[in-house]
Amino acid sequence: MVEAREARRVGLALISLAALSWGTIGVAVGLLYQLVATNPFSVGFLRLLIAAPAMLLLSRIIVGPAFWRVQRPHLLIMGLIGAAFASYQLCYFAAIPRLGVAAAVMINICSAPIFTALLAGVALGERISRVTGLAMSGSIAGTALLVGGTPTAGGSALWVGTALALSAGLCYSLVVLGSRVVAPFYHPLQPMTLAFSLGAVLLLPPALATGLMWRYPPTGWMLLLYLALVPTALAYVLYLRGLRSVPATVAAILSLLEPLGSSVLAVLLLGERLTPLGVGGAALLLASMALLYLG
Repeated sequence: MVEAREARRVGLALISLAALSWGTIGVAVGLLYQLVATNPFSVGFLRLLIAAPAMLLLSRIIVGPAFWRVQRPHLLIMGLIGAAFASYQLCYFAAIPRLGVAAAVMINICSAPIFTALLAGVALGERISRVTGLAMSGSIAGTALLVGGTPTAGGSALWVGTALALSAGLCYSLVVLGSRVVAPFYHPLQPMTLAFSLGAVLLLPPALATGLMWRYPPTGWMLLLYLALVPTALAYVLYLRGLRSVPATVAAILSLLEPLGSSVLAVLLLGERLTPLGVGGAALLLASMALLYLG
């Protein structure tokens, strides 16, 4: 009993660390934009290019030779996961300079479960419950308040940034649904590692076409290495290790530390701020997600 309780405490700590590390992605990208004139294609491609070998090595160590055994019908699904993940990065990183980190992260993270619930009802036949419907209504209202209370964007940039952040949430929901389909057949690291690798391949042509940015100062390369290794490779290892002793529902609630951490860091490091209207929208979004997860 004592050992199980201690294992759960360790699991809670690991998942919390993973969620907080994910919350640093937006701030790291924001700092990178301030440091050098780069673009979302270059940042997304280099992040996956560096992360893919690290994930492959981790998968080979943890999963073993079985990592390469993939059923042919699942190759298409994993390909779709990779394409959705690559699109997610582009939309997310492009929304940050238009909305600011706090608003972009909040809209992205909190819209993804809503899109997932809607798409799961269509693709997987899952019924939308009253709790889910209420959470959807709250999240839509919260998003509207958050966008209206974002002082870092205005005019067309505000609406383009909002559309990009919502598109990122939609793409991530496709990643979740695809992973849910193949999850019973593989170790969790397998589809994610293959998605990272395929995403790097898919991002290379548009990155070259738009001008792949290779020239970064040492600080820029440190930020890219951080993006690829800490909130990507390391965070997934911590998260998967924590899930061994923590229920999925509790893990989902803990993942809400991500937008909280992003908002705090954006205020402290990037000088961003939210108006009272934006704070109310953020609170409503978080409350809607908590209701969804608890329900």
